Amino acid sequence: MADDTRKISGVTYTAAGEGYFEKRSLKRSAGVWGLWGLAVAAVISGDFSGWNFGIDFAGFGGMLIAFVILVAMYYGMIFSIGEMAAAMPHTGGAYSFARAAMGPLGGFVTGLAETIEYVATTAVIVYFSASYADAITSELLGFSMPSPVWWAILYVAFIALNSAGASISFRFAIVVSIISIGILLVFSAMAIFSGQFAWANLFDIAPDAGQTEFLPHGVLPILFALPFAMWFFLGIEELPLAAEESHNPVRDIPKAGFWARGTLIVTGLLVLFLNTGVIGAEATGTAGEPLLDGFRAIVGDGAAAVLALFALIGLLASLQGIMFAYGRNMYSLSRAGYYPRFLSLTGKRQTPWVALVAGAIIGFIALLIVDAAGGSGGVAGAIVLNIAVWGAVLAYLMQMIAFLLLRKKFPNAKRPYRSPWGVPGAVIAAVIAALIFVGFLLNPTFLPAIIAIVVVYVVMLVAFAVWGRHRLVMSPEEEYAVSGGLHGDPETDGYGGATEAELLAADRPEDPGSGTAR
Repeated sequence: MADDTRKISGVTYTAAGEGYFEKRSLKRSAGVWGLWGLAVAAVISGDFSGWNFGIDFAGFGGMLIAFVILVAMYYGMIFSIGEMAAAMPHTGGAYSFARAAMGPLGGFVTGLAETIEYVATTAVIVYFSASYADAITSELLGFSMPSPVWWAILYVAFIALNSAGASISFRFAIVVSIISIGILLVFSAMAIFSGQFAWANLFDIAPDAGQTEFLPHGVLPILFALPFAMWFFLGIEELPLAAEESHNPVRDIPKAGFWARGTLIVTGLLVLFLNTGVIGAEATGTAGEPLLDGFRAIVGDGAAAVLALFALIGLLASLQGIMFAYGRNMYSLSRAGYYPRFLSLTGKRQTPWVALVAGAIIGFIALLIVDAAGGSGGVAGAIVLNIAVWGAVLAYLMQMIAFLLLRKKFPNAKRPYRSPWGVPGAVIAAVIAALIFVGFLLNPTFLPAIIAIVVVYVVMLVAFAVWGRHRLVMSPEEEYAVSGGLHGDPETDGYGGATEAELLAADRPEDPGSGTAR
């Protein structure tokens, strides 16, 4: 029997070889405001577009109710995530929470959901950023480029930004978040003082027979509006992925989540009321560029290029934030062996550049497929758009289940921060996430996305069963799970070394095979 392997829960761990973690090191660069900027930047483009299609399903009243429901879900969820992130201050985030609570398979299913969410969301943002950028250069500079060229430029530019060092990424996030919030506040002031806002515009959708102006299509469509209301908050849950790059993750991640959530509630309400009140609910529900349409209604079409630049800033803010998320998500799963290990290699600047490139290649190929199949308005475009939300909902549900299980499974684990909503908050968030999941199943619009994501899961689960589960490594996330919550904090326990040897020696593996991760 080899001393450098251990078989547990149907998977096999191999010892990390010499220099394994040194080749996969991250640098602590973020305080609470850097984390706040990251969270807000990841989400803020949702205020510019995407949310508004929920009004087409449910009217303004239904969308407002969906917004309130989502506020309750994100409060319960972010409090719960804050508790788990403080107890598990390593990069794995959702994957590590589910791994500790539900074993390797649960961790893989949840981590894969976040990979799908963040890679798909990045691709969507690149797609629309390219459209805005080309419109701006055509109007102001007189030249245009094919969409794939813009996609390549955007991916390369933001891979370079995210690879240049975590401190640069966090500073950029703060700056673009503040600029984007400033744009939204300027729009709000213009909407209020221009005289273009009218309460009647909020309810200008003709109600169906027997329905009201507040809920023109009835109560059930509120369920269909929930996925679109998520765009006001989608991405804020990425904060735990920055745990190993935060100066004090135990204190700062819960605090940053609290302030980011409050910021996004305010900006979301401003946009929901004022954008809709300027151009009308009927126009808002089908608008591809609702905030730009609102600006145009106030100042006219003469400044279209400048207005498009405003929207582009919001999109680029989220592009940086979400790319950061998929890079760290893929890095953590790769470092633990669920994905090919080379994806977790970091460069001299201690950033996961290989994972960033891999996610970009996947996203770029997806965009080529979307373009060939008719663009964002076609079936392929709808698949990519909805996959992002579907992956998020699945990850949310799994994380809340993990929270509830961990409260019972690891009673002795350190919990430096405890959710003020506790178990009821996690239950509320889980129930709402489950409702959104059901809404996806009931709405035929989302069927192509569901089929696509099922195919991805089947392929990845087969790959994990045949290959991945035999090649796991005692990363901090795995140490925490295997030790029952007693090891796994990189700052106090380090990476690998004596703790890894202790866990591998606890029980001799059943299989004679051995190996060393490189």
